[in-house]
Amino acid sequence: MPDATRLPCVLALAGLDPGAGAGLLADARAILATGAFACGVVTVLTVQSTSGLRRISPVPARLWTAQARVVLADQRVRAFKVGALGNASNVRAMAALLASHRDVPAVVDPVLVPTRGVGRLLAERATAVLRRELVPRAKLVTANAAEAEALTRARVTTLDEARVAARAIVAMGAHAALVKGGHIAGARAVDVLATRDEDLVELSAPRLPLRRKIHGGGCALSSLIAGRLAVTGDLVLSVRWAKRKHHAALARAIDVGGDLLTLLV
Repeated sequence: MPDATRLPCVLALAGLDPGAGAGLLADARAILATGAFACGVVTVLTVQSTSGLRRISPVPARLWTAQARVVLADQRVRAFKVGALGNASNVRAMAALLASHRDVPAVVDPVLVPTRGVGRLLAERATAVLRRELVPRAKLVTANAAEAEALTRARVTTLDEARVAARAIVAMGAHAALVKGGHIAGARAVDVLATRDEDLVELSAPRLPLRRKIHGGGCALSSLIAGRLAVTGDLVLSVRWAKRKHHAALARAIDVGGDLLTLLV
């Protein structure tokens, strides 16, 4: 028999969206599109569809951390992708997991509230724990404008404010921060990347005239970055590649009912 193809694994730890537009199933699609293999652990169960969130139930940390540790012991995990965590207990458990695997870079998507629906994907009182304990464990934090505001406690409505916010998240201890420009006004969508090692990098793309909201777009972008990071080991190149791939997917968003989705194949 021929030799098997060796693939790096990305371990995604995120919520389960039954409609498959966001969360772990969206992560898996994106990771596979990068040339990496997707592994997954559910941290939050949700009642939702592509039309929005109805209810969440965090998975107990002792269960999902046990699942994660088995995968980490047996498979070639080269990156983490962290999504919705639900509560402060899960944030602390995630920080501890990352601390025990410092050699594996983590892309942290600080999911707080859904694009549409009711409730929160992270309890409001857990934001301070996220800021204090998890952000410093991140190779990269990917935040939209609202998430950047929650982390930095400052307005993020302009490109200049996004630059300040990206630097502020790095100052909290993250190796790098990507503040996404999708919710910031302007003819172009400009994402701002700040790292400890380089000056700001700005990634600009034409703003697309989408007919409806996109469901799970943030999950897809962060997972594309994590996948390419597992494959290449280069953060800035991975962010640039993921931005191009994500923009192309947005331009051909699909309709399966409810909000639109990115399909990364």
